[in-house]
Amino acid sequence: MNYYFLGIGGIGMSALARFFHRRGDIVSGYDRTPSPLTAELEAEGIAIHYDDNPDLIPAEVDLVVYTPAVPTDTREFQALVARGVKMEKRSQMLGEVTRGKKCIAVAGSHGKTTTTTMIAHLLSKAPCGCSAFLGGISKNFDSNLLVNADSEYVVVEADEYDRSFLQLHPHMAVITATDPDHLDIYGTHENMMEAYLQFANQTDPDGQLFLKEGIFLTADGEEFVEYGHEHNHHHDHEEEHDHHSPFTFHLSPLTYTARGIEADYYAINVRNYNGNFFFDLRTPDGVLYDLELDGAPLVNVENAVVASAVALSCGVDQFQLRSGLKSFAGVRRRFDYRIREKNLVYIDDYAHHPNEIASTIEAVRYLYPGKRVVGIFQPHLYSRTRDFADDFARVLQTLDEVIMMPIYPAREKPILGVTSSMVLRKMETMSKYLCTPDQVLDLVPALCPDVVLTLGAGDIDRLVPRLETVLRENML
Repeated sequence: MNYYFLGIGGIGMSALARFFHRRGDIVSGYDRTPSPLTAELEAEGIAIHYDDNPDLIPAEVDLVVYTPAVPTDTREFQALVARGVKMEKRSQMLGEVTRGKKCIAVAGSHGKTTTTTMIAHLLSKAPCGCSAFLGGISKNFDSNLLVNADSEYVVVEADEYDRSFLQLHPHMAVITATDPDHLDIYGTHENMMEAYLQFANQTDPDGQLFLKEGIFLTADGEEFVEYGHEHNHHHDHEEEHDHHSPFTFHLSPLTYTARGIEADYYAINVRNYNGNFFFDLRTPDGVLYDLELDGAPLVNVENAVVASAVALSCGVDQFQLRSGLKSFAGVRRRFDYRIREKNLVYIDDYAHHPNEIASTIEAVRYLYPGKRVVGIFQPHLYSRTRDFADDFARVLQTLDEVIMMPIYPAREKPILGVTSSMVLRKMETMSKYLCTPDQVLDLVPALCPDVVLTLGAGDIDRLVPRLETVLRENML
């Protein structure tokens, strides 16, 4: 088959492109800008171009895979539609690739990439093995794709954007968080919650559903969902079948948490020793003592709780689990240490939602109390910046120095009045700056930080190696 990828440089798209290429299919594609990831794909033998030019599309194309991030008015998109070639969204293709396998799907407004990667790592250390399509580059695999033709398991990140995750019918499903996001798609938080519920209810009745404790609560504490459906049996004269309210699970969920003891799986006795976390894991079958995570933020303990729950359910034994957790190296751009010296720490993180940023800053403050923290943030999407401007201001002003870069538009056109300056004006701190990437490189060393943080989901990743070099040259 000849596959052509529109937006091949996306993290999810590139994993699929790699999969088909490795399988022996002919794969090529277009992306708007070169990146380290597209360079890797080209080195693996995949032809990519960066001009929106229909003349560069191969003559033979059997199937086009595209991402919603590519605008439909792109010349190549229009030309392929006119050609009448079969076109599928990335999410549809992922649904097809995972069909017939025991799919383990991880959804959530944050935490899903690390959790997915951790599950894949744990299973890969056990005889059951797995294939995996990841939403980030695993530092253990040095890839976002893992292929194991002998395993019945395939681990995937389930993306809620554009309701993509509804293409999946998982054997096991995990939901890590349901904070309001992608309101440009859903309109309201309640609509978003309904989509999560539908995803949960597509889980195999013989499988398992894992939920972070309390995530189906609204802000005022009202439950969105009733666990199970034993409360929803209505018997009247005409109908004898069960009625499901709009917010009801078809499968009794198992809950997990790292903060509390009201769940099926939870961490206790969490302690930090020299930057590593140790914890005891309580499961329905007993306690596993002294599990260790190497150089991780506190939030990874929670990810490890559910990753361990899934791995144990797949037959991973406690010794494989123990060594798997200890050897987990993390994900590029997820609390990713670039410099870890006594007098300077530089961490790069993909956090782009206010709650994620708050969690990252909290982790840094916990690990490095009393240190001077300088954060550089690039907002992602005009709509998200508009929807959460007050929240961004509130969490960013907890940094000692805040540097903001202009908004990364991704798939969006500008919205009048929505800028990084708008967020800066809402902050009550005076230690705040608006900078281009080149200005960031000059400013950061001058601020004499103890800890540097880069935050955001846009092309701030291009700045990271340059900033690391500048910091090493000027501060170490």
